[in-house]
Amino acid sequence: MHTFLCCIGLKKNKWRLKSEDLAILASETTFTVNEIEALHVLFKKLSSSMTDDDLIQKEEFRLALCRNSRKPNLFTDRVFDVFDAKHNGVIDFGEFVRSLSIFHPKASEAEKIEFAFKLYDLRQTGYIEREETMTEADSKGDGRIDEEEWKEFVSKNPAILKNMTLPYLKEITLAFPSFVLSSEVQD
Repeated sequence: MHTFLCCIGLKKNKWRLKSEDLAILASETTFTVNEIEALHVLFKKLSSSMTDDDLIQKEEFRLALCRNSRKPNLFTDRVFDVFDAKHNGVIDFGEFVRSLSIFHPKASEAEKIEFAFKLYDLRQTGYIEREETMTEADSKGDGRIDEEEWKEFVSKNPAILKNMTLPYLKEITLAFPSFVLSSEVQD
């Protein structure tokens, strides 16, 4: 059976990602088991670009998105921070799959709205504050935008979510076709 190594800490803490783990990730996301296997190839490439620790470091993330790992980029760094659900400074495979799932064409609009809200909530206060956003979204006029105001604003401005869908995620196994042929795990 196909198994993969997925690091949850340092190299000595490696554990095997078994078909049950793949099935759990598939049940928690919009991806199939085969798609998750294909994403693991991408994850391994990203996580080994600068280090060999099976975790994506912020610099590796920057390198993948911006082709520059040393120069801070507010947007890229903020996306990294939202992907880093455990807030431990790295992205493990589970966080990677769960976060990418939100960009899948089959992901719900509600998930996309919530993720976009987190991106704009730079200080993670539960509000998008005056310095962080557009004033037209502040329907209550209190200098900050809560999740309710954000949902209302996005419903009136659907283009905000346009970049929250990556169509190629729907066909991720085509990008890594070897998994379609070699996987013994059933979707």
